[in-house]
Amino acid sequence: MCNARDLVIVPVLVLAACRTPPPQPPSVVDVPVAVATDKVSADPDDPAIWVNRANPARSLIVATNKVAAPHGALVVFGLDGKTRQIIDGLDRPNNVDVEYGLPLAGRAVDIAVVTERYRRRLRVYRIPADGGGLSEIGVAPVFAGEQGDLAEPMGIALYRRPRDGAVFAVVGRKSGPRDGYLWQYRLEDDGAGRARGVLVRRFGRFSGTGEIEAIAVDDQLGYVYYADEGDGIHKWHADPDHPEAGRELAHFGREGFLKDREGIAIYARADGTGYLLCTDQIAGSSQYRIYRREGSPGNPHDHSEHLKIVRGGADSTDGLDATSAALGPAFSQGLLVAMNSGGLNFLVYRWEDVAGAGRPKLKLARP
Repeated sequence: MCNARDLVIVPVLVLAACRTPPPQPPSVVDVPVAVATDKVSADPDDPAIWVNRANPARSLIVATNKVAAPHGALVVFGLDGKTRQIIDGLDRPNNVDVEYGLPLAGRAVDIAVVTERYRRRLRVYRIPADGGGLSEIGVAPVFAGEQGDLAEPMGIALYRRPRDGAVFAVVGRKSGPRDGYLWQYRLEDDGAGRARGVLVRRFGRFSGTGEIEAIAVDDQLGYVYYADEGDGIHKWHADPDHPEAGRELAHFGREGFLKDREGIAIYARADGTGYLLCTDQIAGSSQYRIYRREGSPGNPHDHSEHLKIVRGGADSTDGLDATSAALGPAFSQGLLVAMNSGGLNFLVYRWEDVAGAGRPKLKLARP
């Protein structure tokens, strides 16, 4: 205990003893790469995982090659990292997401939807049940009436509403206002068996610093998260008809990031727990901050404390995705996939390695 006599006799030593030690920076845990995909031709950006329910080991990673037409493309990889399909001719495709069970022409189909920035629209692709070749089944113009950067779509996340199966696309853009940066569209049959988008709401606060690109939706719990690059992570209700759809639920991840907040992923366990991951876009080896999906005890919207930080050698990561689905023996607890700018590809990590590295140990999808 410090007292006045100590301060007079040995001021330097006593002041040092009384001073509170500075907080230590959180340790960063390295995770090994399980699979590196083939390279894309120019500029990888965003991956999305499609789970093959009939044969999980044959699931796919659908990703973007973000350049102008004719070389802009969707690139489809197997879990071995090998290229399965290239759909080129897209005009700067930025982000992509997948969803299951869109009602179309009397059938429920799995889809991949990509933002085509220079054409100011979404392009919708059907994913066959066997994971065979994707095919286009619709286009949806977005940000009608806007001009310049405000009209150019970038981020996207899809949401399937549990109560009725309605499918929505939450779309971000290159620039936007302080309120209403994100526009949400219902995807539906246009009457001729093709997909169209119908605007249902504008929402989302923006700091005015950087942009909003990374978006993720938790279908089961009904929340949408997006990364305000220079400011933090925002959380809202995903259902546009929710009584509190116009109220922000959380704003976290505001401290500690070294670079832009980019890709967001959700590792969702069946019991409602799991993890949110957000990219700290560091050149050379980006880091991924991990938060509790379910929030803190008694407050599902308190994500203020990150659990740990991992990295896996991916350069300047933009897009990120995760799944807890068992995808065969190689990925029995699911996986994390990250864009790797310098390598022109995507890096895949086993969730066991992410969960088991460093402290604390994270939960797996199955014991």
